[in-house]
Parts: sequence; structure tokens; C-alpha cells
Amino acid sequence: QVPLVESGGGLVQAGDSLRLSCASSGRTFDTYSMGWFRQAPGKEREFIGAIGWSHHNFTYYADSMKGRFTISRDNAKNTVYLQMNSLKPEDTAVYYCAADSALLPSPPWATRPDLIGYWGRGTQVTVSS
Repeated sequence: QVPLVESGGGLVQAGDSLRLSCASSGRTFDTYSMGWFRQAPGKEREFIGAIGWSHHNFTYYADSMKGRFTISRDNAKNTVYLQMNSLKPEDTAVYYCAADSALLPSPPWATRPDLIGYWGRGTQVTVSS
């Protein structure tokens, strides 16, 4: 099991920055690829990006997310982060953290989220105009 708990969400204004955190109490955190998704009201879940585990700390982002969103991880803290800059009202969504031991950060993260093993419960981000 890989329990995942997101935090850092809240209400911000357009143009602000926000950093989300996802903490895991799993003992093998550094062997999992970690990723972020979001889901806005009335819309499908959307892939943001993913980061590899300790020896493969590379990243893969959805094209639409490149530039304003950055994923990083601190294996010593069992935490993965999502830095979001220049936030827009359309970024309003529930943001979810996910983990998988087999999927490298690559297109299946975006196209086959059904293969991802573990999910957090999400944290709400609201961007006001």
C-alpha cells in the first residue's frame, strides 16, 4: 500500500503561485513513479505530469501543462510537489496525486490512468479572477 495525502490547496488569485504537496507513509516511496492529475467540475480527469523514482528522476508532462507546472520530489521526506505558477481561473480543480511502481513517466500516465496503482483523495485549488 502507498497511502497518499495531498495538501497545499486553497483559494488564490489569478497570477499567484501555489505549491501542492503529496506525502506518503509508504516505506518504498522512492521506488514509485509519482504523478499529478486534476479534475475540474463537469470535466474529465486531466493528466499534468509525472516524475520517476530515485534512480530515474526524469519527468514527463502533458504538453498543455509545460511551462507553468513543475513536479519535483524529496525522497527523504517521502513527498512529491507540484509547483504551479501564473495560475488562471481555468486551473480551478481538485488536484490528485498518484503513484505507481511499474509505469515510468511516459504517455501511459496520460492515456492509461486505469493502470496507475495508487491515488490520493485530492486537494481543492480555486483560482479567482
